[in-house]
Amino acid sequence: MKFAQAIFVFAVLAVSIRAAGAQQDARPAPPNIVLIISDDHAWTDYGFMGHKSIATPHLDKLASESLVYRRGYVPSSLCCPSLASIITGRYPHQHKITSNDPPVPPGENRQAFYRSAAFAQGREVMNRHLEAVPTLPRRLAKLGYLSLQTGKWWQGDYRRGGFTNGMTRGQRHGDEGLDIGRKTMQPIYDFIAEARRQERPFFVWYAPMMPHDPHTPPERLLEKYRAKTPSLHVARYWAMVEWFDETCGALVDHIDEQGLAENTIVLYVTDNGWVQNPDAPGPMRSKTTPFDAGLRTPIMIRWPGRVSPRMSEELAMSIDLLPTILATVGLERDAGLPGLNLLDDAAVRARRHIYGACFTHNAVDLNDPAKNVMYRWIIDEGQKLIVPEKEARDGSVELYNILADPHERDDLAAGQPETVGRLREKLHAWWKPE
Repeated sequence: MKFAQAIFVFAVLAVSIRAAGAQQDARPAPPNIVLIISDDHAWTDYGFMGHKSIATPHLDKLASESLVYRRGYVPSSLCCPSLASIITGRYPHQHKITSNDPPVPPGENRQAFYRSAAFAQGREVMNRHLEAVPTLPRRLAKLGYLSLQTGKWWQGDYRRGGFTNGMTRGQRHGDEGLDIGRKTMQPIYDFIAEARRQERPFFVWYAPMMPHDPHTPPERLLEKYRAKTPSLHVARYWAMVEWFDETCGALVDHIDEQGLAENTIVLYVTDNGWVQNPDAPGPMRSKTTPFDAGLRTPIMIRWPGRVSPRMSEELAMSIDLLPTILATVGLERDAGLPGLNLLDDAAVRARRHIYGACFTHNAVDLNDPAKNVMYRWIIDEGQKLIVPEKEARDGSVELYNILADPHERDDLAAGQPETVGRLREKLHAWWKPE
């Protein structure tokens, strides 16, 4: 009798174990993540954002399939600190990467400095700042993700950011990583194939140096835009935007053609804005500045069947991307993250203001963000206050109604001292450089 009971118990346990295994297998696999980061691209320069001349059919299609935050922002309008904020979910003064490059010693030629041991030592300090903070790839590794770095990457070898795979070996902008988009998309396709072979979820960092200068678009695109503007510089930039759009289409189409769309989250942001000077190769009133032309960006999230496509006028930030991704994959966020989950409608609606700061291109002090700050800014619903610091060229506070005046042409500061005072206090409560 006891033997028969034992056989019965064993059979019940076996059935239970098989059922538990089947239930575990039925759980949805962790979603793949593809993060597209445009480079030096104005918030106005998309078809879906209203541009009349630039064609962006692939990004327009992505927007039609996404939750789009039209009023997205980066905390700082410079490539290196902006990218560091995206991958850490922290403000530049928190992760301490505030500038593109280390301080130039007094009297030293800038180009010679970039080839010097002092420059390499300064970049190493910046790389260690990134290593001191949890990054998105390191967090995802806990769930078995493979992660690929391509394109712009300032912080040394890709492994230093926690990526399992990558293209950049350690030079300033991204060395071999900069081939992505401009020359090839194959490294991404090969990586996705390998992740699928290993049956592991993947994260792709697609940050091509596009439409970033050098503005060297294919001749077929340049000819198209020569007829749309009298400025060759503007034509080159517009053509670069469409070229970048084509690469985004190739990437998203590959995801869809591989049957991965429903379990892949595609997110989009730009690192900072750019307004092309019609008379010269560089930008004007955008990159490195505290104006929306340098800070604003659409932010998109596509997840078919899980995120309903729509346009939102709520405020969003690039530092929200990391906590959003953590929430979707089931990882806990730590208390130090200032951003929101952009899929939490109630939290996003409750947000009333966002903040940021712009810093010197070359740091004054690599370990003290307060010494590098040029401007701090706050957006409180539709009002924007810009407060210059000691490194700024212009010492006047500026106030704009960016809903009525999105290009910030009408400074209201002199006529609204009470509003200036109220917003300044909120800005100081966020971060007051000492």
